[in-house]
Amino acid sequence: MRRDQAELPKIEIRIVRSWDAAEIENLYRVGGWWKEGWDATGIPLLVRGSFAFAVAFEQTAGQAVGMGRVISDGISDAYLQDVVVDPAFRHRGIGCGIVEVLVSHCLKEGISWIGCIASPGSENFYRELGFRAMRGFTPLLYGGRGDDRPV
Repeated sequence: MRRDQAELPKIEIRIVRSWDAAEIENLYRVGGWWKEGWDATGIPLLVRGSFAFAVAFEQTAGQAVGMGRVISDGISDAYLQDVVVDPAFRHRGIGCGIVEVLVSHCLKEGISWIGCIASPGSENFYRELGFRAMRGFTPLLYGGRGDDRPV
């Protein structure tokens, strides 16, 4: 094993029902999805209310370095969203690992149709993992109004 590989912290990815809200807020900030003025007290409900919420964390420090979640009715289909990895930990397969854990969880629960909600330009990441656009699929466009409402 190369010396630089030996020095990398060990990362574990697991499905959780709760996590430190400040760490999750930080990951939403890293992803560019957090708006000033939002109240982080809703994060525990967001984690619990997700069909599955995965956190990648350093085993030694226990600090979250990545996350992703699935929204679903638990019966017919599911959507992956909010997959992000702290920039200091990118290019190590953590994002792929998060997606794999979430997809495996869905399949284990009997959900075989899994879609992705992805930022424009990030589609290639998901294609490499086997996701494909459905026939007739049209991406949502955003109008640049300073909010997240589709056009």
